[in-house]
Amino acid sequence: MDPVIVVGAGPVGLALSLCLATQGVPVVVLDEGAGKDEPRPARTAVLRPDTAALMARLGCSTLRDEGARWVGWRQLRRKQQMRQLRLGDAAESGGAAGTAGAEGADAERGGPVFPSPLHLPQHALTRGLRDAVARHDLVRLVTDSRLDSLEQDARGVTVHTRGPGATWWRGSHVVGCDGARSTVRKLLAVRFPGRTAVERHAVAALRVELPWPGEAVLHRQPPWRGGGQEVSARPLTDGVWRLDWLLPARGELVTPEALVARVRDTLTGWCGDTPPYDLLDTGVYTLHHRLARRWRVGRAFLAGDAAHLLGALGTQGLDEGLRDADNLGWKLAHAWHHGASETLLDSYQAERRTAVAARLRAADQSLTILRGGGGLRTYLPGTARGHDTLLADGHLGQGPMGAPPAYPHSPLAPPYAEAHATVDTRTGAPVDDVLVTAPDGLTVRLRDRLGRGKALVVLVAPGTGVWDRRHWLTAGVMPRLAEAVAALPSPAELLVTESYPGASAHSVLLVRPDGHLVAAFGGVRPDELYAAADAARGGAPEASPTPDRPGGRDRTANIN
Repeated sequence: MDPVIVVGAGPVGLALSLCLATQGVPVVVLDEGAGKDEPRPARTAVLRPDTAALMARLGCSTLRDEGARWVGWRQLRRKQQMRQLRLGDAAESGGAAGTAGAEGADAERGGPVFPSPLHLPQHALTRGLRDAVARHDLVRLVTDSRLDSLEQDARGVTVHTRGPGATWWRGSHVVGCDGARSTVRKLLAVRFPGRTAVERHAVAALRVELPWPGEAVLHRQPPWRGGGQEVSARPLTDGVWRLDWLLPARGELVTPEALVARVRDTLTGWCGDTPPYDLLDTGVYTLHHRLARRWRVGRAFLAGDAAHLLGALGTQGLDEGLRDADNLGWKLAHAWHHGASETLLDSYQAERRTAVAARLRAADQSLTILRGGGGLRTYLPGTARGHDTLLADGHLGQGPMGAPPAYPHSPLAPPYAEAHATVDTRTGAPVDDVLVTAPDGLTVRLRDRLGRGKALVVLVAPGTGVWDRRHWLTAGVMPRLAEAVAALPSPAELLVTESYPGASAHSVLLVRPDGHLVAAFGGVRPDELYAAADAARGGAPEASPTPDRPGGRDRTANIN
C-alpha cells in the first residue's frame, strides 16, 4: 500500500510522520527547504504537559538535551505584588525546582512526567524531531521538494514536486503541514478567513540573571517608562531568557535602538538597576487569528498553521498543531491498516476544528476587555481581574485558552447506555496519567501506552500491585474481561490500575489511542464495551470509495 504523504517538515509535519511510523505506516515527508533550521533563540515553543509527553514518546531527545524548563508563572501586578500561579501538585514554595523534583520521582516509576508547560527553542525541538525521523526506517524525508500539484482519485493521491529531483509521488493520503501560506490548502481551494494583526510583540533573547530563576513572569501594566501594557519573561537554558513586550496593534516600526532601550528599562524595573546581559537575538512578530473552513477534502487533510493561526493571550499555535498530529495520526493509521469509515476520517475536522475554534472565541472575547483599556475595565475591576486570571491560565495550560481539549460531542462518542459509569474524567476528555500494569507485568504510566494504534481497556483493581501477576491474571473478572477485549472490533490492550480518580473497584475504562476517554463501565460489560469500541472507530470500514462518494471525489489542481 502507498505511504502517507506529509507536506512540510516543521515540528507538526515531523511529529505527524513519527506518529504514523510508530504505528507501522510508511511516510514520505516533502520538505521545501534544505533540511536545516537556522538557530533563532528568540523563536521558541511552549508545550503543554500532554504535548510534551507526546514529544517524549516520539523520541524527541531535545526535551532532555536542551534542558527544557518546567515553568510556573509569576504575575507581577501594578503595585509589584507577586503571586505565583502553579500547576498540579507542585509545592507551595517549590517553583520550578518543585515541579522538576516531582518529575524525577515519577520518572523512576515509568517515564517522564511534565506537570507544567515546557519552554524551549523551536529550532531545538525541530532538530530533536529530525533526529528521531532519521532513526526511523518508515519515514523518508525528501528535501528541496516544493509541491506544485495535487490530484485525488478513489484509491489515493498523486502529488508533483519541483526542485532538483522533480517527480510525481503516489500516496494513500496527503496532509498539508506546510504553514500559514500552505500550498496544499491553496490547491484544495479551502478558504482561510479570520483576523489580521490581532496582536504585535517585540521579543528578545538574552543571557542574564533575573530574580526568579526557572520561573516565567507575566507583568501587567509595568510602571516604568517604555514598559508598555504587558511584558513577559520565560526561562530557557544556560541562563537565557526570552522577553516579550506587547506592542500597539498598528504602531511604528520598532528600531534596534528602541528595543535595546526596552530591554534596559525592563531589567532595571525588575532588578533595581541594569544587570550585565548578553543580547542574543531580537525580533518583532505579528499574531493573526485564522481558521480554515475545511480540514479534510477527500483524502487530503490540513494540520498546524495550514489549518489555523492563533497565539494571542497565551494560546499556543504550535501546541495545537501537535495535538492535530496526535489526533489525525491514529485515525490515518487505522485507515491504512484496517480501512476506515467516513465517520472516523471526518471526526478529525469535527474534533480539532471545534476545539481550536473554541480557543479563538475565548481569546477574541477577552481581547476587548484586556487590551481595550477604560470601559468595562474602569467600572468593573472584578471582571478585569477575572480576565487577568484567564490570561495567566492561558499561559499555564489551564482554562478555555490553555487546558487540553475534550471531545464530548465527537462523532466517535458512543450513545449513552445504562452500563456507563461516571468517573472524574468526563467522556471525551484526556484520561489521567495513572500508573498501570500490563499483562507482561511491566508497570508504566498510562501515557506511555498511547500512540501505538490500539485502544486501551483499563481495569480498576485495588490491591493488584502487591499480588503476583500469575494470580490476578487468572482471578476474578480478569479472564472474562480479557476475552471481551480480544473480541473487540479493533486492536486493544488490557491494562490494570490500582485506582483511578472517581472510579469504584472493578470499573472498566475504554480509552482511545490518543488518550481520550470513550466510556467507563461499572464492571465487565462485554456487549456494551464492544458497542463503545465500535463507535470509537467510527463503525465498520466502508467499501472502497468511488468518485461519487466523499472519499473518492476526483480533484485535480496545479500551481504553475
